[in-house]
Amino acid sequence: MADKKSPKRRQKNHSEARLAAIVDSSFDAIISKDLSGEIVSWNKAAERLFGFSAEQAVGQSIYIIIPDDRHDEEIEIIRRLKLGEQIETFETVRRKSSGDPVQVSITISPITNKRGKVVGASKIARDISEAKENERRLRLLMREINHRVKNQYAVILSVISQTASRSHDIQEFEKRVRERIMGLSHSHDLLSSVDWAGVELRSLISHQVKPFNSTGEFTISGPDMLLDANAVLNIGMALHELIMNRVQFADMHRSSVSVAWAVHDDESESEGTFCLTWKETAIRNADLLSRGNGFGSLVLKRIVGTALAGTSEWAVREDVLTWRLSAPASKIRIRNG
Repeated sequence: MADKKSPKRRQKNHSEARLAAIVDSSFDAIISKDLSGEIVSWNKAAERLFGFSAEQAVGQSIYIIIPDDRHDEEIEIIRRLKLGEQIETFETVRRKSSGDPVQVSITISPITNKRGKVVGASKIARDISEAKENERRLRLLMREINHRVKNQYAVILSVISQTASRSHDIQEFEKRVRERIMGLSHSHDLLSSVDWAGVELRSLISHQVKPFNSTGEFTISGPDMLLDANAVLNIGMALHELIMNRVQFADMHRSSVSVAWAVHDDESESEGTFCLTWKETAIRNADLLSRGNGFGSLVLKRIVGTALAGTSEWAVREDVLTWRLSAPASKIRIRNG
């Protein structure tokens, strides 16, 4: 009779060995405990996750990995296990040997004896700290996107409203709105290409003037400077209006434009004052520019300067137009950029 049972016993031993190997090699922490809360088994993943070795953990109370404010949670788990209730996978916080909290997803299965009585529980704990951090960053990103989209809606509505009040007919209105929104889209394209992390001022200017610089009449000079998103959108809008004014009022055969910028020391500003100058020659009908009753004038004289906590102004002398923007450098560039 003993020989006939031997193969079954060997099969059982083999199955138990396979199960033990699977548990030990699992990427998830697998812990078993009895109903008193004493740890009975502790795999390698549990060592990695919680920092206790198997020798340190086995025989100890499960509360060594449960924060004080989560003790009631464990008491409720034991109560439900004794009643034979199923416990759904849940997310909670556990404690490492260092005392640091770790966010985990826990799945609990009852352990029964031969008579079917619950004598303990097996817990599978998965570290979800990275997933939770990704969720947090995603929520922050969505809030930031929502904020930026609302800001752009406000800008677009302002463009539509101000352009409508200054347009003489629907064709002119449609043309101006389309041009201005396309100008904004150019700035958005640059920001999107760098995940809204910042755009070089030189790149922004080059991107805006490129369609109108076929003969090299634009010169650009200034130090490397990485602009934040708000500065990109507002300076981009100002550049668009300056370019459109040039198309309308400059003598394209004689006109040239220089765009220069610098950051000057300023005792009132810890990071200095940013100054940008657009100087354009061979302006025709300068009196039309100086009237200041167009949307472009509003952008260049008020909107951009205010948005960047600075000032902006333009002046026309003889046939030279000069536009200057001054603002705290901290409102323009990405810190340390």
